[in-house]
Amino acid sequence: MKRFYKAATVEGYQEVISEEDQLLNYLALAKISCSAGESIRHKTGKYESALVILSGTATITCEGMKWNQLGGRKTVFDGKATTVYVPCQSEYEIIADTDVEIAVCKVLADEKFEPFVVGPDEIVVHQRGQQTWQREVHDILADQAEGRVQRIVLGETFHHPGHWSGFPPHKHDGEHAPIEPHFEEIYHYQLNPEQGFGVQLHYTKDSSIDDAHIIKHGDSFAIDIGYHPVNAAGGYQLYYLWFMAGDSGRTLHPYEDPDHKWLHHSQAKSTS
Repeated sequence: MKRFYKAATVEGYQEVISEEDQLLNYLALAKISCSAGESIRHKTGKYESALVILSGTATITCEGMKWNQLGGRKTVFDGKATTVYVPCQSEYEIIADTDVEIAVCKVLADEKFEPFVVGPDEIVVHQRGQQTWQREVHDILADQAEGRVQRIVLGETFHHPGHWSGFPPHKHDGEHAPIEPHFEEIYHYQLNPEQGFGVQLHYTKDSSIDDAHIIKHGDSFAIDIGYHPVNAAGGYQLYYLWFMAGDSGRTLHPYEDPDHKWLHHSQAKSTS
């Protein structure tokens, strides 16, 4: 079954990982690309949605609310995101103030909340990892969104060139419940410069999955099971938007590959 989705340039509304995906029960991904002055309307249906402005500026309306000139970063590497949360069973309109690209992160929901905006100043930034797996993680809809959304957990991860994330390798498919939650996840990648590449590894301990995918700018990945570390090629910054949901609430407790948990202590050993 298909998990890795190569980039495609489509104007308007593009389904990337559809709501009818055979592997994912909770998640879907779309992208919106509009030129300045264009507009697009869409309904969320049974999915709560997060509109993450990847680049450009847009005016967005939903449920009688209007937010003018949101966003503004030229690329995802130029600053923190602006995101609009749109509840299920709603309609929204996007009017492009400039050329704009927006990721539509969709999560199955049956509770309707109020729409709201998460601005750059509200994002929680974490420095994660050490050595060549140090990365910067931006929480957009995480702990601070509790009680305002139903299932979605969402953020952005930024790699230094040559560095790893999702490392030590972890997963969250519920195999070791109750200590391991059950969450599906979607990644959407971008690179700086855009001609760069990275590598997405994906494996299970029984080797039923043992894959490596070459990441290019604009690719996406659906994660239903398994460990999924990511590496950026030397000289290239790598970014991925990530969001997840499942049947284990919204608290994240990833299960790390036991073979690699010793890496948490490697910094202390190297300096002793």
